[in-house]
This record gives sequence, C-alpha cells and structure tokens, in this order.
Amino acid sequence: MLPPAARLAARRLLGLASASASASISEAAARRLAPSPIGAAGYAAASRGSISRPFSTALNYHLDSPDNNPNMKWEFTEANMKKVNEILSHYPSNYKQSGIIPLLDLAQQQHGGWVPVAAMDAIAKIVEVAPIRVYEVATFYTMFNRTKVGKYHLLVCGTTPCMIRGSREIEETLLQHLGVKRNEVTSDGLFSVGEMECMGCCVNAPMIAVADYSKGSEGYSYNYYEDLTTERVVEIVEMLRRGETPPRGTQHPERKNCGPAGGNTTLHGEPKPPPCRDLDAC
Repeated sequence: MLPPAARLAARRLLGLASASASASISEAAARRLAPSPIGAAGYAAASRGSISRPFSTALNYHLDSPDNNPNMKWEFTEANMKKVNEILSHYPSNYKQSGIIPLLDLAQQQHGGWVPVAAMDAIAKIVEVAPIRVYEVATFYTMFNRTKVGKYHLLVCGTTPCMIRGSREIEETLLQHLGVKRNEVTSDGLFSVGEMECMGCCVNAPMIAVADYSKGSEGYSYNYYEDLTTERVVEIVEMLRRGETPPRGTQHPERKNCGPAGGNTTLHGEPKPPPCRDLDAC
C-alpha cells in the first residue's frame, strides 16, 4: 500500500491527466504558442476568463485571444528602438540572443505591464532566433507578465519572513479594498495584485513592490514599500490613485532605511580592524 504522500501525488497527477485529456486540442496548440484552433467561441471564452485549467500548468500556457495572438502587429516605438540598439551594443553581434531578457523587460514597459506573444515574435526577429527561444525565457521568469495587469501592479512578498510579519493580512487587505482576486485587474484598469517571492529586504518585512506602468516606458518605476501595516498599504493605494508618489522605502516613522527604530544602538564610531590582519598592507 502506498504511503499517504504518494497517494496524494497520484490523485493530483490523475486530476492533471483528466484535465489535459479534456482540452488536448487547445493545449497542443498552446505548447507551440501558435494560433490555436479554438475558434470564435474560444476567443470569447478566453476574453471572459472562463477557460479554466490547473494552476500549476497555467503559467506556461498560451491561448489566443483578440488582444494576444501572433497575428497582431507589434513593434517597438521609435524611442525604444534606440534603447534596443543600445542594449544590443553590449553583446557581440553573434550573441544577440543575450539581450532577450532586457528586451522583454522593455517590451513589457511599453505594452502597459505585460508581454503579448506578438511582442515575443518581434524580439525573436530582432535577435535572430526562433520564437521558441524567446517564449521559453518569457515563461520561465515570473516577472514577465503574459496577461494584462493594472497600471499599478502591486506585488506582495510571500516569503517566510514577510509571512511571519503579516504579509497575508497585507494581501487580503489589498484584495478586499480593491475588490479583486489575486492577478485580477480592477474595473478602472488601475490596479492589480500579485505575489512575488523574496524581495531581499527581510529586515523591513512585510513589504510590497509597486511596478508603475502608468507613464509608459519613459516614466516606468519600480519601488519598494516596507514596514507596512494594513492601514498604511491602503493609504499608499489611494495616493497612487490620486496620481501622487508615496515615499518609497520604510514606512516606519522612526526608522531610517534598514536601521533600527530610534537610531543605532551599536556602531557609533569607527569599527576596530581585525587583530589578525594588517589592513594597510593589503
């Protein structure tokens, strides 16, 4: 008899296999990121978000929709093409594909916070690789959004230190205040809420990052807001709604950057050098 963990894994695999079998035609097309034969009814369902599939596989799927399909015309703006050329100048001419990540990032900024498949195809032509080489990068890195996000994309840190310090309450407050679920966009198109793993500022947990796509690629910004409370995160959202710029970094009134509240209690002077090493001789 299988142990409980193995039985649970087997049930999940059976569930995935069942879901896969029921949508095999559209999934086969999705794996190629090519036009899918789902027809007009499928387009309508995709645009309404009524097509469901297991969450673990959803991240790597593409279903054609009216605003995201390979037949769309997409190109970098004239200003961004100058940035494209500057990015590619950093790499040897026979290694243009090394610029795929910064080009995807630039495309995402230009396109309002997400990268349609037509933009991936355009990048593939620029760096002279098969489109799949761009698709595999865009689907691997979760910071590339492949569906619409809000002009202000709010990312809640979900790693353990932030979770212990209340990140789940921060996320729940955001979702309730904005009236959306995770990864949904508000009806006015201003906000969306997602989760992001460790942002590298655990000492100031909990925290969120705000990707601001409201001003296009020229005015794009990406800022951290730390030491949050449920009340303060709502205030930040309302400031953004009014077009204001909240002060980034720690929101604790008694802290400066990552320093302790009330000021330093140690390191008031120049630290002593290690006695086992003559630093002046280095």
